[in-house]
Amino acid sequence: MAHTFDPAMADRLEDPSRYRYCSREELVALVDPDPGDLIADVGSGTGFYTRDVAPHAGRVLGLDLQSAMHDLFRDKGVPGNVSLLSADADDLPVREGALDGAFATMTFHEIATERALAELARAIAPGGRFAAVDWSAAGVGEAGPPVGDRQSAASAADMLEAAGFTVERAGERPETFALVATR
Repeated sequence: MAHTFDPAMADRLEDPSRYRYCSREELVALVDPDPGDLIADVGSGTGFYTRDVAPHAGRVLGLDLQSAMHDLFRDKGVPGNVSLLSADADDLPVREGALDGAFATMTFHEIATERALAELARAIAPGGRFAAVDWSAAGVGEAGPPVGDRQSAASAADMLEAAGFTVERAGERPETFALVATR
């Protein structure tokens, strides 16, 4: 992952006010997992959103570059169907087409590289879904990373299309964008 979040500030990742930018209901609807699906949370951090998707999927892989984030996730409790893997988005530890879907919540800016998105396309099975909600370049920067480190909905959609995804929907909201793409 190109950027990382400072684990010393991880308490911010557990703040329920984050649901202002993406609610658990919205995220589950965007990911739309089936009960038997293998889903990856790319940039799972402390597991704030991973724990919301886990009850709706067969198995969830919490992928994060930083093992310190996994330690913090374990401190909060890891659902039984979640496996934590330390991995860079440029080199996902799954076989080709192994994932039924994946999501990135407030982490797309960390994986917004040609190589990482190609790797994500490799890992998701044809017909699989990728959902992202992230800080938008169209935002004013009230929270999240600096505006210059962000993508717009349109630029994120273009990057995913170039990686082999079909973007089903992409839209701007105040401070964030949301998109869904399929392989």
